[in-house]
Amino acid sequence: MNPLLDKFDTKFETVPFDKIKNEHFLPAIKEAIKKAKEEIEKIKQNKADPDFYNVLVDMENASERVYTISGVFFNLHSAETNDELTKLAKDFSPLVTEFGNDVILDEGLFKKVQAVYEKMGELDLSLEQKMLLEKTFKEFKRNGALLNSVEKEKLRELDKELSNLGLLFGDHVLNDTNSFELILSNIDDLKGCPESYIESAAQMAVDKGYEGQWLLTLDYPSYIPFMTYADNRELRKKMYMAFGSRGFKNGENDNKDVVRKLVELRYTRANLLGYNSHSDFILEERMAGSAKTVMDFIDEILSYAKPVAKRELEELSEFSKVNGGPEAMQAWDFGYWKEKLKQEKFDINDEMLRPYFKLEKVLQGAFDVANKLYGLNYKKVDGVAVYHADVEVYDVTDNEGNHMGVFYADFFPRAGKRGGAWMTSFRDQRTKDGVDQRPHISIVCNFTKPIGDKPSLLTFSEVTTLFHEFGHSLHGMLSHCSYSSTSGTNVFWDFVELPSQIMENWAFEKECLDMFAKHYKTGEKIPEELIKKIKESASFFEGCASVRQSSLALLDMSWHKDDPSAIDDVDTFEKEVTEVTRIFPAVAGTNVSTSFSHIFAGGYSSGYYSYKWAEVLDADAFELFQEKGIFNSEVADSFKNNILSKGGSEHPMELYEKFRGRKPSTHALLKRGGLLPH
Repeated sequence: MNPLLDKFDTKFETVPFDKIKNEHFLPAIKEAIKKAKEEIEKIKQNKADPDFYNVLVDMENASERVYTISGVFFNLHSAETNDELTKLAKDFSPLVTEFGNDVILDEGLFKKVQAVYEKMGELDLSLEQKMLLEKTFKEFKRNGALLNSVEKEKLRELDKELSNLGLLFGDHVLNDTNSFELILSNIDDLKGCPESYIESAAQMAVDKGYEGQWLLTLDYPSYIPFMTYADNRELRKKMYMAFGSRGFKNGENDNKDVVRKLVELRYTRANLLGYNSHSDFILEERMAGSAKTVMDFIDEILSYAKPVAKRELEELSEFSKVNGGPEAMQAWDFGYWKEKLKQEKFDINDEMLRPYFKLEKVLQGAFDVANKLYGLNYKKVDGVAVYHADVEVYDVTDNEGNHMGVFYADFFPRAGKRGGAWMTSFRDQRTKDGVDQRPHISIVCNFTKPIGDKPSLLTFSEVTTLFHEFGHSLHGMLSHCSYSSTSGTNVFWDFVELPSQIMENWAFEKECLDMFAKHYKTGEKIPEELIKKIKESASFFEGCASVRQSSLALLDMSWHKDDPSAIDDVDTFEKEVTEVTRIFPAVAGTNVSTSFSHIFAGGYSSGYYSYKWAEVLDADAFELFQEKGIFNSEVADSFKNNILSKGGSEHPMELYEKFRGRKPSTHALLKRGGLLPH
């Protein structure tokens, strides 16, 4: 019996993680692919005239089990991997890629889709059905349906190689991250660090068998606070160099050749499909539409941000010198002295705020916001299998008691979990056989674990991270679409961050913070003066932050918008293209590209700009909430009905205009960040 192949006979039909073993994955995916191909053959052999239902809907149903199994596998590979699973991925991933290619390169199937597409005007289709038909036809075309047999075979080989290289890149970064340990024997080396951080470092040392010492790692909860607070400049440099050199050390985890190979293969693939570059291929299916639009957008943000960033750095450098800092500020000094200046200006820091942000309370706060805005209720449930003991499960209902979905929360770092934070789905929302199949949504973060009787207390940045990922989860949870391909977060990539980034805004508002920000010992509400300081300091060094985001977006576009064949050296290329955004001297031995997982192991190639693009959307959209009231039911209903529930069932610009009444403007973002000239 293979639990991955049976209908999940569990509460809410959730994934039976307690029954799934590593050895189930390969046989399951092979069998699911075999059955899917049989169903696809039936579609091709069907003698009836091709229509939306006997082609498009039947195609959706045919592949359902394949994508359920692969979804479980890849989610585990990110959140709870081990050596066996990592090794397994090298066999598993190509099978899924090959199946996708078998479908998308099937001439008989494409002819059926094409037949329906060509008579679309005669069919009585809804907007969502038209979108699915157009999306499917384009997907075939964009993936080689119009290629000849030799070209199709070449495309298959390219896709298989690209899939493996992406996995290899991610494994190298994870290996370099996990292999670094800084063991400190002298507590003086931790001077300046918060007590809670020192306790956590001591606990990590105990867990690893370094009793009586302190352990630092490159995981964000360990790395970021040390770079922000530690007085020891040499150790900050050591941490910075370790973090910045991941995938760049010429050893077995080196990613330089992987990067060059990836961009060359992506360019070759785009050319094969008739596009001038990988960026042209990607941006055809984005709100931005073209590389020129993206480059103009980056230039516009830089034109406002860079002058502000220069002023910020001049002020920081002067402040540092007056207070005994270095003559020439380096990258490993930035976070430390920025925090000191922030202290002087606003008298606020993470440690003052942490006691008010107990993880459980913050999560409940996110739940309460979802209730006030969208009428959702979250109730913790037992009896649902999870893939790790840290994971919690919630039943989500609306105010009428209707089941809306299942919500998983996975908050703490561990060896088999990649860094960062993300939202994912174990089951997408769709309507099948007249039944609304509700989604199973998960958010995964890396927050400091509770130690002894001390709970997990979040930094304010972690609070906004939780709200961000929770915003993504609402996009999945509130979906009301007919087809999984158009539901939830299955939208253009430069639109997908709107629901997440707009959610962060509530964490800055007193009306929201009063609901959950209470001292974990005394229960007192967060003082109004602290909320005022949070808001005032929100745009602190926004110039530098915007230049940094622009630099990453520019680096991404530079790798992908032109022919990369002339690039001899990864480091030289990176430094040349990001020169215009550099605000610190380049540091020999470090490189961004070799650990830039978003674009080389994730799906953000030619898409990293979308974070800033979505900030424009979220600032512009939240301005309407601010005008009418942050819990205004009319605005919330409009955002839910025009954005969150629609998924990718209509073009995102049309959805946005329905909500806002006009196209988005950069003005609200520039104003919010203090980037407009005075």
